[in-house]
Amino acid sequence: MIITKSWLNEWIDLRNVSTDEIAKTLNSIGLEVDRVHEYRVPQKIVFGKVLECEKHPDADKLNICKVDIGSATRQIVCGASNVREGLNVVVATIGAVMPNGMEIKPVKLRGVDSEGMICSAGEIGLPDLGKGIMELDESMGDCTLGKEVSSNPYFNDDLIEIELTANRGDCLSIRGIARDLSAAFDKPIKEYILSDNDAKRGIGRIVSLTHEKEFDVNLRYKALDLKELSLPLLVKLRLAQIEETYEHDVDAILSYVTHTTGVILRAYSHDFFAQDDSMAKIILTENEQDFASIQRSDGECASIVGVIQNDASKVTKNEGTVLLEASYIPPDIISKKMAEHKIESGPMFYRTSRGSEPALEGGLSYCIDLIESYSKSSTFSGNIELSNTFREKVVIVTKQEIDEIIGANIDKVTVAKILKNLGFDTSKSSTDSFVISVPQFRHDIVNKQDIVEEIVRMVGIDNIPSKPFVLEEDNRLEDNYFEYKKRSVYRHKAAQSGFFESVHFVFDEKKVLQSYGFETTKEELELLNPIVQTLDTLRPTLLTGLLKAASHNVKNGYKSVKLFEIGSVFTPTREESLNIAFLFSGEKEPESLLNGGKPSKIDFGSFVQKIADVVGDVELKEFKPSHSLAHDYQVAQVIQNGIVLGELFKLHPTVQKEYDLDVTYMCELAFDKLSFGLKTAQKRSKYQASFRDLSLVVPKSVTYETLKNVIQNNATSELIRFYPVDNYSDETLGESSSLSIRFVLQSDEKTLQEEDITKAMESVLIALDKELGIGLR
Repeated sequence: MIITKSWLNEWIDLRNVSTDEIAKTLNSIGLEVDRVHEYRVPQKIVFGKVLECEKHPDADKLNICKVDIGSATRQIVCGASNVREGLNVVVATIGAVMPNGMEIKPVKLRGVDSEGMICSAGEIGLPDLGKGIMELDESMGDCTLGKEVSSNPYFNDDLIEIELTANRGDCLSIRGIARDLSAAFDKPIKEYILSDNDAKRGIGRIVSLTHEKEFDVNLRYKALDLKELSLPLLVKLRLAQIEETYEHDVDAILSYVTHTTGVILRAYSHDFFAQDDSMAKIILTENEQDFASIQRSDGECASIVGVIQNDASKVTKNEGTVLLEASYIPPDIISKKMAEHKIESGPMFYRTSRGSEPALEGGLSYCIDLIESYSKSSTFSGNIELSNTFREKVVIVTKQEIDEIIGANIDKVTVAKILKNLGFDTSKSSTDSFVISVPQFRHDIVNKQDIVEEIVRMVGIDNIPSKPFVLEEDNRLEDNYFEYKKRSVYRHKAAQSGFFESVHFVFDEKKVLQSYGFETTKEELELLNPIVQTLDTLRPTLLTGLLKAASHNVKNGYKSVKLFEIGSVFTPTREESLNIAFLFSGEKEPESLLNGGKPSKIDFGSFVQKIADVVGDVELKEFKPSHSLAHDYQVAQVIQNGIVLGELFKLHPTVQKEYDLDVTYMCELAFDKLSFGLKTAQKRSKYQASFRDLSLVVPKSVTYETLKNVIQNNATSELIRFYPVDNYSDETLGESSSLSIRFVLQSDEKTLQEEDITKAMESVLIALDKELGIGLR
């Protein structure tokens, strides 16, 4: 990106800022300066005017000119083909030393005295503007006759070339660079002057725009009658400085305005669209590669928006009706399309793909004003516009977050001023946070870190106080780690309790599952191509897989089989969850001297204790399962901390027989409901605990759960826990049984005395008698 100081001054006042300071500031705000070039016109080169111009009598290509240089009139012989009477020119007077080292002296050319030289741009150290001498016009500012050319800032200018990163398409214009410098120097940027057009003719009389559907583009059209356009010298000079070439004057104007404003402009010949009609019918449609395309009524393409223009639709003359188009398309959209469909592109595609300026009205107005200033053109009133609403990006960041990321306290007013100068809208901000609306031209800003980077750029990294480096490692443990850890812990606990892990497919046999009463996957969600017919559905339980594994182990001669599995199960609608299941079949311990070589079979109490060793303390509640695997009278719901985990049961004798199993107990629990977390210390009394056993005569119709609820609701603070230790019945008790319950009492404040224990027991006995009619045996 090439800029000049005088060009920048048209948008931001930098007259009192040196070029060296501008270059340093550009570097500090992340716009790397690649080179700086000074244009310095030598002394004794002044502005002049050709008063007379006659042919040299002895040379066809020479002219004898009388030139007014302010202080005198000099005779100068000139060989330029474009020299003529009335022309304002640049004159090297006697004694001037040219950039190539040549000194201007009085000479005779073909016998005629010549006192100076009328200069071209290249001869005074400026970029070459083509053949002939410079023809000065009003675009060059103050060109008072006799005044040193070096005093004019357009001639004595400084050029700065900037190496932009790919994400800074907003700085591919003079105004874009000025916007960043506005924030860096805290100087206001000049806004567009939108001219009021009072022309009686409206654009709607000669142009219409239609489109088939919504496109991700913004378009704006103006129309003008172009007459006697004369390309100003300043435009020629600056285009030469930025090494921009052009074929026609209108192309030059568009290139100049685009480089100035960043708005993508095109000019179309009205006749291309109108053909035999006075109305130009512009059609926005989609071409074969899905690009937004501008076409005329017969389908011929005028341009692909943001990519290339058809030569047939271009303006090649400095007169006639011209349609000016300003366009904007998001860079991510056009770049993606170009990556998918490689098509030929024009010079403007580079700007479009990097991010052009979306302020179409300002760019068009600037272009119209420039054309009208250097021609006799007239503009049609109004405009034709196609505007697409793009999603607004809003970033919220607090002042504290800004300071923490930067590592320094930046004044809030400074932050607000920087963001405002950069074009961000902070009007919705609150006291503690900035609510920032990101302008459309800053497509590279997506999060709060990007906002902070903008602030750091403008404050300057050198202006942020350094601090000692502090290494603070973040906790990188995420949910998936804790899921893995939980699974690993319970696997190890199960293994420590004597269970062996069994792993099965997540598929099972639908026929078998349905025979035991399990709900299987809905028919419309069933597997289309099962790997085998015995694995034709997603399993709803882990139990059948453990049964098959236990059966294989028994057939291999094992008298005691202890298995567990942690795996996925599925509902009929294919909702996945994780379960853990246990199976204990046969002898509960190995043969040894202690059991005389005849170990007993696993029983309900022993199996429950095994499960508790793995998952922690649990409660059991009467329960009727939905499947037929369980024994009718030895089945319970497993509860932990008031949460139902699953079920535990003795395998039904008929199922045991089907699988050739001995006495077998099974348990299946919802794995995600098992407790797992940080172990916290609990308060424990330092005083001795007391135990008291009570034998109660309980009707067989009263469940232990009912009894437990009454005791819990009427217990004193000293009663910390209780549990059954014996259940006895005989003929003398009839329809009742003798239930012995052990009560554990303890105080946080003292060692309990006998009267304290008696009082606590009486509270329980009174409640049992009153609510259930239960008393001591």
